[in-house]
Amino acid sequence: MRILAIDPGNTHSAFVVLNGAAIEHGYVTNEEMRKWLPLVIHKIDTVAVEMIACYGLPVGSEVFDTCRHIGRIEQIISDCSDITPCMLIYRKDVKMHLCHSMKANDASIRQALIDMYGPGKLAAIGAKKAPGPLYGISGDEWAALAVGVTAMEKIKCHS
Repeated sequence: MRILAIDPGNTHSAFVVLNGAAIEHGYVTNEEMRKWLPLVIHKIDTVAVEMIACYGLPVGSEVFDTCRHIGRIEQIISDCSDITPCMLIYRKDVKMHLCHSMKANDASIRQALIDMYGPGKLAAIGAKKAPGPLYGISGDEWAALAVGVTAMEKIKCHS
């Protein structure tokens, strides 16, 4: 199963393509993402996008721009494929799946991913001469990976 996992942002988005391990990843402008999606959607079984949720706090225009980008992603997927579903994955689901706690933060989620692909950082990430399955993942790509791993588990549970 190939999952395209996306951590959307207001101007840039991180993505990871998973087939068990991270096989492709990147951080691109939203415009680049919208141009790239139609070219690769036929190679993907599921698209998982981190969805924004309301926690009762005021938000700025960046959050609304991100929401608009999520909608555009859904539209592109709908227009380009009748068979590739788009899953919206909430951050709370990622926290509970990987860390079993709503108090989880980016660092604890990253560590849970390293433990899952490890054991340990050397096995999970590796080094230039001996790269692990997560070699090269950085920044917001970790959030995209977490979304993809959570989506993969949800798919397994519903199969």
